Amino acid sequence: MKIQLQHSGKSYSCDLSKGIDLSSTLAKKGNEIKAWYVNDSVSEPVKSEGWIGSVKEGSSVNFFNIFFNPHGNGTHTEGFGHISKNQESINNQLKDFHFFAHYISVTPIEKDGDGLITWDLIKDKIENWDFEALVVKAGHFTAGHDFSKSNPPYFDPDCILKIKAKGVKHILTDLPSVDREEDEGKLLSHKAWWNFPDNPRSEATISELLEIEDGIEEGLYFMNLQLAPFHNDAAPSRPVLYKLEKNN
Repeated sequence: MKIQLQHSGKSYSCDLSKGIDLSSTLAKKGNEIKAWYVNDSVSEPVKSEGWIGSVKEGSSVNFFNIFFNPHGNGTHTEGFGHISKNQESINNQLKDFHFFAHYISVTPIEKDGDGLITWDLIKDKIENWDFEALVVKAGHFTAGHDFSKSNPPYFDPDCILKIKAKGVKHILTDLPSVDREEDEGKLLSHKAWWNFPDNPRSEATISELLEIEDGIEEGLYFMNLQLAPFHNDAAPSRPVLYKLEKNN
């Protein structure tokens, strides 16, 4: 299925049958991308009064519970409720699911033993900031990668402020957080992104723990960002990019 799109006075087409899925898979033991010291998600059949919800165990159906942490197990999207006492639900905040997105890949710089994503790494990669979502690949993290206790790279708060000033509402990354793994609870990049607590940007989101394959061409894409409808500050998500073809 192909669709026609208009953006910034230009006409594009894209093939919706050729999406590039940027999400990692839950409930595949040993093959999840995870962080924050969580265990693998657990998938197990319901057991009740001698009955077990598993065809393998003799039931007519599979009827499994799945236990996971939305921030630590796999790709997820969060709103400012992540750092708010009220824990506002992302399900109430994200109501638009299609965006123009710019995809880039960067190599974090080293500073005082940390890996940092700075504005200098980004500014020269993008000329026209007329898009709503920025996808940043910062490494080569594949299924089974556990970020826990590894001090992974993170975003310099000044970089976050400059991205926000360009009008971007959604930032997506393959990292576990836009902030340092251990930062004494400062959360400077989260707070900068959401204008928290003074004037929270309820329309703005952060998506983390994406699984991004190597070799994706940098540039502008059409993006579908779908969330599982959980009433929570974060929910599992599936960002999908679609390559744009400029029409004559």
